[in-house]
Amino acid sequence: MKTSPTQRSLKLMRERGFICQVVEKWNPFAKIRQDLMGWVDIVCISEHGIILGVQTTTYKNIQARIRKAKGNEALRRWLINNALVAHGWKKVTGHWVAVEVPLSGDMV
Repeated sequence: MKTSPTQRSLKLMRERGFICQVVEKWNPFAKIRQDLMGWVDIVCISEHGIILGVQTTTYKNIQARIRKAKGNEALRRWLINNALVAHGWKKVTGHWVAVEVPLSGDMV
């Protein structure tokens, strides 16, 4: 079975010492996955209490996900006191690598 970008991001963030929870859910009525507040797939908490939201996708789709975030009022407010990063996964010489793009309030 293939490993999803979500599972790869969970593993990466846990290796970095974060406690993580997937907050994306399946909506059986609409038959789509829905992100927390329209853009967060995983919420991570550092040992110092820093809260980080993660949007995870393939490298090919990372710019589309960032464009999707623009104009999202919930995320603008999230970024006042919390952090947000997009993970775009791609295979490099046989290994999966996350291209990380931190997002700031002026990007949303």
